[in-house]
Amino acid sequence: MKGSHSAILLASTAICLFAGAPARAQDGQPATTDTESAQDGDAAAQPEIVVVGTRIEGARVTEALPVVVVNQDRLDAIGAVSGDELIRNIPQMGDVSFNPGNNAQTSNAARGDVGSVNLRSLGVGNTLVLLNGRRIVTHPASQGLSDTGTVPVLSYNSNAIPTTGLQRLEVLLDGAAALYGSDAVAGFVNTVLKDNYDGLRLQAQYGGAEGTHLTEFQGNILAGKNFERGNITVSLEYTDRAALRAEDQDFTASANLRPLFAEFPDFAGSTTPDGRATRGAWPALMVPVTGGRPRRGTTNLTTAAGAFTVRPTRLGGCTQALTADLCLVNTALATNNAFRDLRYDTAVGTTVMPAVKRYNAFANGHYDLTDTLTLFGEFGYYRSDTLRIQPPVINLNQIWIPASNYYNPFGAVGSPNRLPGLTNVPAEGLPVLLTTYRFVDTGPQTVKVKGEQLRGLIGVRGETAGFKWDSAFVYSEASAVDSSLAVRSSALQKSLALATPDAYNPFNGGCIDTLSFGDCTPSAQAALDAITFQFRRRSKTTLTMGDFRASRADLFALPGGDVGMAFGAEVRRETQRDDRDSSVDGSSPFVDAVTGAVTISDAAAVSDNPDAYGKRTVAAAYAELAVPLVSEDMNIPLVRRFDVQLAGRYEHYSDFGSVARPKIAAAWDVFDGLRFRGSFSQGFRAPNLEQVNAVEYARLATSQDFLRCEVDLRAGRITNFTACGNNVGYSRRVSGNPDLKPEKSTNYNLGAVFEPAFLSGDLGRVTFTVDYWSIRQKGIVGILGNDTAVALDYLLRLQGSSNPNVIRDAANADDIAAFAGTGITPVGRITTVRDQFVNLLPQTVRGLDFAFYWQSPKTGIGKFDLAVNATRLLKFARAPGDAVDMLVAARADGDINAATPLPETQNLIEANGRPKWRGTASLTWSLGQFQIGAFGRYTGAVDETGFVDTAGNPWRVKSQFTANLYAQVRIRDAAGLGGDMRWRVGVRNIADKKPPLSSEGYLGSLYSPYGRYWYTSVTTEF
Repeated sequence: MKGSHSAILLASTAICLFAGAPARAQDGQPATTDTESAQDGDAAAQPEIVVVGTRIEGARVTEALPVVVVNQDRLDAIGAVSGDELIRNIPQMGDVSFNPGNNAQTSNAARGDVGSVNLRSLGVGNTLVLLNGRRIVTHPASQGLSDTGTVPVLSYNSNAIPTTGLQRLEVLLDGAAALYGSDAVAGFVNTVLKDNYDGLRLQAQYGGAEGTHLTEFQGNILAGKNFERGNITVSLEYTDRAALRAEDQDFTASANLRPLFAEFPDFAGSTTPDGRATRGAWPALMVPVTGGRPRRGTTNLTTAAGAFTVRPTRLGGCTQALTADLCLVNTALATNNAFRDLRYDTAVGTTVMPAVKRYNAFANGHYDLTDTLTLFGEFGYYRSDTLRIQPPVINLNQIWIPASNYYNPFGAVGSPNRLPGLTNVPAEGLPVLLTTYRFVDTGPQTVKVKGEQLRGLIGVRGETAGFKWDSAFVYSEASAVDSSLAVRSSALQKSLALATPDAYNPFNGGCIDTLSFGDCTPSAQAALDAITFQFRRRSKTTLTMGDFRASRADLFALPGGDVGMAFGAEVRRETQRDDRDSSVDGSSPFVDAVTGAVTISDAAAVSDNPDAYGKRTVAAAYAELAVPLVSEDMNIPLVRRFDVQLAGRYEHYSDFGSVARPKIAAAWDVFDGLRFRGSFSQGFRAPNLEQVNAVEYARLATSQDFLRCEVDLRAGRITNFTACGNNVGYSRRVSGNPDLKPEKSTNYNLGAVFEPAFLSGDLGRVTFTVDYWSIRQKGIVGILGNDTAVALDYLLRLQGSSNPNVIRDAANADDIAAFAGTGITPVGRITTVRDQFVNLLPQTVRGLDFAFYWQSPKTGIGKFDLAVNATRLLKFARAPGDAVDMLVAARADGDINAATPLPETQNLIEANGRPKWRGTASLTWSLGQFQIGAFGRYTGAVDETGFVDTAGNPWRVKSQFTANLYAQVRIRDAAGLGGDMRWRVGVRNIADKKPPLSSEGYLGSLYSPYGRYWYTSVTTEF
């Protein structure tokens, strides 16, 4: 608790030094504004926004910084019910990788009611999120789905942002490390909640996605009361959302999406859109053959290596009948070509978005203790409960079925299911190795996630010697409990050992009529109850912080005006704990009763993962100067005004040492209405606590075994490389790296603001902005990646060597037969791919931001407010490294197949989730009690680099434009109680456009998985 004591001491010292000062408005709580952009217009025309980009209240240098402010009109036009929906509608916001509709929902993902924040697509963790000007705690569950090789990253949870009581959302599109913290590499998002509210507002909204089961109800209350010496404002929000089911839409109804690509000849033959899993109800089995292959008469019942499977008789190729519908086949499990329907359709019976119950409560207030001292405080509480339906549990780790199993066809003599007339099978029977399998008879996997976030703040503010100051102590924590159905390997093997009908039966397959889903011959309920349990992952993060900050806008005078100054200090303590279930953290390993082999994980579907805990203390100090070098009174030609911001921040990390980072920004008014602006800053981001503290953990990974694809192509078993069906599951073992270096960044921004003063006031206020920005990052934390490692093994084995990080079984008799005549040395299946976190090569991102704003005066036909905001990526490049360069060259030279999908190389624009263009536009018309609002959103096209045609050209995920519309009417004193009522009807995605098609149906990081959404709301305010 060393950090906590330091924070309290800092806050106490500040109170003692400044306790005699007069009160002021809290920094970070500026007056309400209806403007769209804080840099537009002069100070006399509108209230100041203090917190965005500067700590100096009233400083003109805010006009040097690119800022987007989402005000109440735009909030209404977006119609968001969650923070995630709100964040997605900021064009400079990149991929939303943490969200229920985007990723493979395993227990290693951040499941539940979670949305991530990622400005400029620089990666989760590079954007700072503030609440009323102070940082919040990160979501506790990490997720390994970043574009730097599935490195675990942490994000702020956008869904913990309350939409009730939200006054505005401020987004700084410039590096803010010098003032707000080293993790603000891409900028920050500040949520400003209403305060000083006096009254009562009640609101209810109901809506749903057309043609689906997705419905949402939200009810909220905003209440506030002014009293003689202060105010208290409270908001309460409740959201109840029904699940979006996979069956609701054609692009999610099945994991086999090949029919949707039938009209695209270059991609129609590809198996990539068939996402059905090789692990299904039809098992892959093997017996030891040291005493010879099991036979019945002269018929071999297994392959030379002992492999066999069970499948429906109607598919043919039977070796031995088991029932009227099932037979034993003396081949390894085949799930391609004629047997592709034996793959499991993981979409059937599942949900795309979980059912959610969300609670958000927030209270803030202030009280004048004396005429010179004000106490202020905040309290926030968020909770969510989600319910998600996922496919049945898989068998990840191989397990031996004892010879005593009641259903074993090679069981002991006397067993009712032992095949008659067996040769090379001893009287005591043979154990059977179960490899590829899914426990379909346990039913769909139900996942429940409970998330909580708590925040408490108390502080004081005042003024001394012309300095306005405040100091606060903040404590916040976030926790998540993820609970899901799982199968315990030790209990499974005990059930498998039973010689009674209550034994678990893996030999009976699934459903004869629906081969790809369901189990029509389930095991006994007693067996299912015996092998299943609730698997839990508990995670928690905390943030304890004390800070002090002070500013003065008129420290001393220069010919150009008053010099402003701000300075401050903070100490914060961060912790993260990831407490894994005892079945996977090493405390209760699985010991195979047949072989004695020890496996760390005792959960059939989850790889081993040790618990992780990390903590750090960060002490920081900053200073800022706002220097007006030239004012309009100096009458210098072509220099109406020239203002400079100088800032610097020093931070000391308990685990990474010290760092200092500068920032300089300037605004040059050439004449009234034309301003040029620019900034330079540097950033520093330490690896997150999990990246540093993680010991080796395992994850299930699935890739194409490109070497076996080449073998099948040469042997004539497939006609082209894209038709390969050699998906292989293996263990990906990743280790943390205590020697990781911090990520460093350099930011540049150059822009212009044009407000044509020559336009008549009758035309309203018009503003154009354009900004060029560049961010260069060094030392991004990443890993080589699975597909790269497997592709490298493919190339090296063709050249006579191998990749030592790709570990394979020794070639068995079946492997030798499969490789025969291809000229390639036989190898076994991939079992493990090893990797470690490393600092990758530099990354450079550049782009242009454009904005147009028009606010009309009030006229006889109403008032209009138009805002257009767009961003264009010019460069997004990261050197891929020597290994990828070698693979790309080998593909170009024909050393590996031209259709081998490779990781993104130098130019990453439009690669998987970085559109070249994004934009939004909003238009609001108000006349008396009526208002109509429209909102449009454009997302450019991207390439899906893992889905290519025979020539290696990627699938193009098309662009999309969607439009929202709402109309509302206000009724004065509707209930006769002196209040006002507002009734609104709205629609999002009015044209009912589906998300653009991808091989997985849609890109969840860019698009919502549904079309037109209708809603209506009623608000009453007293």
